[in-house]
Amino acid sequence: MGNIGSPCIPHINNKTKMIRKSIYSLLLVCTFAACSSDEETLKDMTYPEISLEGYTYLPSDCDVYMRGDTIPVRYLLTDNVELGSYNIEIHHNFTHHTHSTSSVECPLEAIKKAENPWVYNYDSQIPAGMSSYNLSFNIPIPSNIDPGDYHFMLRLTDKAGWTQLHAVAIKVI
Repeated sequence: MGNIGSPCIPHINNKTKMIRKSIYSLLLVCTFAACSSDEETLKDMTYPEISLEGYTYLPSDCDVYMRGDTIPVRYLLTDNVELGSYNIEIHHNFTHHTHSTSSVECPLEAIKKAENPWVYNYDSQIPAGMSSYNLSFNIPIPSNIDPGDYHFMLRLTDKAGWTQLHAVAIKVI
């Protein structure tokens, strides 16, 4: 009687077994090497920060701006490893919905129908390798938009993908 076993599995000789053991050993060494280098690498498990302390940040809750003027944007953005990008969105709040990340309640005008509301959306990458970034520029306010209550929203995303939101209520008159 010959070999008992599956005809689909060829007979494995000692040389083949030694080659397989060498490959498995090499894979095992590579796996442990990768794990130890991962442990040495700082993993980013922390949200980025939009600093509101010790820095003049704008806009802030309840700020009032004139049509045709500008909104100064001033924030200090930080992360424990590396920043990635930010997004600024401005949209009307004529319906009194909320996104606020603040406990400040601003007085609202009566609910109204939007006829020519302002919608602003801007995305930007932060230069690579930065863990701190001074966000500073001005947003022009169109002169022909509906006056009223608006939301200013700043979303900050770090290189690892963690996102922080800062939303405030503003008014355009």
